[in-house]
Amino acid sequence: MEQESPHDIGTTAVEPVGEQIQRRRATRRLLRAEVFYLLGLVGFAVLAAFAYFNAYFGWDLRASRAVQSIPLPGIEALMTATSLFGNEGIPYVLTAITAGIFLIFRRRSEAAGLVVSTAGSAILNGTLKALIARPRPTSDLVNVVFDLPSLSFPSGHVTFYVSYFGFLFFVAYALLRRGSLVRRLALTLSALPVLLVGFSRVYLGAHWPSDTLGAYLIGGVWLGLSLHLYRYWKQRATFKAKAEGGKG
Repeated sequence: MEQESPHDIGTTAVEPVGEQIQRRRATRRLLRAEVFYLLGLVGFAVLAAFAYFNAYFGWDLRASRAVQSIPLPGIEALMTATSLFGNEGIPYVLTAITAGIFLIFRRRSEAAGLVVSTAGSAILNGTLKALIARPRPTSDLVNVVFDLPSLSFPSGHVTFYVSYFGFLFFVAYALLRRGSLVRRLALTLSALPVLLVGFSRVYLGAHWPSDTLGAYLIGGVWLGLSLHLYRYWKQRATFKAKAEGGKG
């Protein structure tokens, strides 16, 4: 019988130091993500409960009137343009075109992650609107630029912008070359719509500020879950490609 060398005993059972460090870092990242999801859900649940019993809050009215009183020339046109990407069927068209572009460049994980992020947020938003059934602002309280018949909480525009542009922001941050002009431009163009859309919905009288706040909360939670799935698929695809390359 072949005898084992003392140096061989237990070597296969000991995890390399580098892998141990990576595992601990991954565990810490997962813990931070879980805390983020929990805080976001709790914040949204509290806000949604109050929105269910209140058509609007006192601070909603004051904040909306303050936003609408900003005397910048051309601001209404800017706010209308900002909201354009979330109107009617445009989110579905944008998602389909972007996912198609990802597939053309053989980015299947990115295409799948984007569809999960946007489609899931649309289903979630529609369900929450039906459950909370909060009416939109009325023209006797604030200036309503476009009279919309649907429900108000949470804002569908904001939820879509967070799930769509937020996903593109992460992909640009992860895949594009650090410090490049293309990367900086992509990050800016994907971040601006998310930052401005909540303001635009209030300015146009389509939503109360609390509607947009709720959408940022629940949209951020869903985006985080979608990105977690995306990273998982990405790691599996990378591992599979390495395994197939090793066999070759």
